[in-house]
Amino acid sequence: MKSMTGYGKGVAALDGRELTVELKSVNHRFLDVSMRLPRVLSCIEDAVRTTIADRLARGHVDVFVNYRNTRSDAKTVRVDQTLLSAYVTAAREANDSLALRDDLTLSNVLRLPDVTEIVPADEDADALIALAKDATALALDALIEMRAAEGLRLRAALQSGVDAMDAYRDEILARAPFVAEDYRKKLNERIEAVLSDTEIDRARLATEVALFADRCCIDEELVRLKSHIAQFRAYLDAAEPVGRNMDFIVQEMNRECNTIGSKANDAELTKAVLACKAEIEKLREQIQNVE
Repeated sequence: MKSMTGYGKGVAALDGRELTVELKSVNHRFLDVSMRLPRVLSCIEDAVRTTIADRLARGHVDVFVNYRNTRSDAKTVRVDQTLLSAYVTAAREANDSLALRDDLTLSNVLRLPDVTEIVPADEDADALIALAKDATALALDALIEMRAAEGLRLRAALQSGVDAMDAYRDEILARAPFVAEDYRKKLNERIEAVLSDTEIDRARLATEVALFADRCCIDEELVRLKSHIAQFRAYLDAAEPVGRNMDFIVQEMNRECNTIGSKANDAELTKAVLACKAEIEKLREQIQNVE
């Protein structure tokens, strides 16, 4: 079991190129990868997304990329000779009319605005993609390790919650057979209190109790709830991502508890049902971060 929360960083370098990938993930219903890349790195986007999708099933993943190129051919200097010629012509015309000292030198004119421009060289897309795959794989290793560690804590909490819920189910199961009998006793006492001088129709009373017992029968719901609990426990040790499956099972658990609660005409049984629903709600919250 893995969480969807984690962080990982990977660095890959070769031939004067160094690319760093950082991944930060949080919970999300599906896999959602978000990245913003400068134009020079746009060629690596598909490779990064594919590498992430191959190893993660769910979660919102923010991708941060930093790139350094220290090669000697990484940049070139371009001189705008047309603009430079215009500067020189204008300076000489001013000198002719104003009789200023002419100190035009190459170093001076190269400092003039927009005369020189540092131009990044065209990048090798294949080299960048290879670096991106390596750096992303390393970042994923760290991210998955953190998600797995958090997953262990999640699993322990989920195990505790489903055990508590199972205990409340046992309480409901133990109490359920006495509900109809308690109803029969209370109904008989009320009838005797109101009609103390009238003979009670025992057959009619038995029929009423039987109808009540049928209406409040929760045997099927308890059997299904037990099955859901067993399936939930199996998911705790599954190798594949099970977050969506767990979410579905918890919804089914809640549905069974709601049905039991609607049929429960008994204070003790209702108390156990409410406690069971509280545990289900805790499970639901924790599952939101299970991959």
